[in-house]
Amino acid sequence: MIKPLWLKVRPPTGIKFQRLRKALNDSGLNTVCQSADCPNIGDCWTRGNATFMIMGSVCTRNCRFCAVKKGKKGEPLDPLEPEKIAIAVKETDLKHVVLTSVDRDDLKDCGAGHFAECIRALKQPDMDISIEALIPDFQGDIMCLQKMIDTSPDIIAHNIETTEELQGKVRDRRAGYRLSLEVLGFIKKKSPSIYTKSSLMLGFGETEDMVLRTLCDLKNAGVDIITIGQYLRPTLHHLEVKEYLPPEVFEFYKKKVQEMGFLAVVSGPLVRSSYDPRDEQG
Repeated sequence: MIKPLWLKVRPPTGIKFQRLRKALNDSGLNTVCQSADCPNIGDCWTRGNATFMIMGSVCTRNCRFCAVKKGKKGEPLDPLEPEKIAIAVKETDLKHVVLTSVDRDDLKDCGAGHFAECIRALKQPDMDISIEALIPDFQGDIMCLQKMIDTSPDIIAHNIETTEELQGKVRDRRAGYRLSLEVLGFIKKKSPSIYTKSSLMLGFGETEDMVLRTLCDLKNAGVDIITIGQYLRPTLHHLEVKEYLPPEVFEFYKKKVQEMGFLAVVSGPLVRSSYDPRDEQG
């Protein structure tokens, strides 16, 4: 299936972008912006936003949309990773930092303790940034989720990815629609002041009714912020794109989300889950 014109973007340029790219490359840290070939990298980096993927490059889940390397066991955790991220953020003058991670089902706490340390490293008095933690489900373990809550990031995000009907086709069997809703609901119940966020990809063959039901379920779980984007197939070994939806469809869902009363929504073909929502309120 040929990609439509609205999915084509110009290569990022500019002095600020080049300086940030060099600094992040020199740090040796993994940014999702680069590893996932995010189409928004130029826009985000120019505005001082970046997403770091922590806890290694091997994921213990096998979601069929994701290009991250898979394995039964991840890499050893780097005890210096929290400090390295803090240094990189200071040196690059970032304003909005997203921390996400591979799934680490091979670890006793699924990596929650390490994730929490990375967040704490960014909460220093001399660091004027907003922090978003894009977390895995931690197998629904409330002690792991509480570790995230206790660090008080500005946003805790967890992606439901697709509709209930398509979960088994798209996500790893250990993930789950109801589990994701429970994770989001628990976070909002325990800490109403932390914004919660979730993301949907379109193009797997979902119907309008399926999408709207999912949005209603997310609203009922107390989610504040929604992002909606087009699924793009990473390689021929991943799920096929069933449909490229035009920008008007994403605008339609944006209006529906606003009507439902969510705090903020970002919806468009090139939108990714870590997209900064702060300028999209209402």
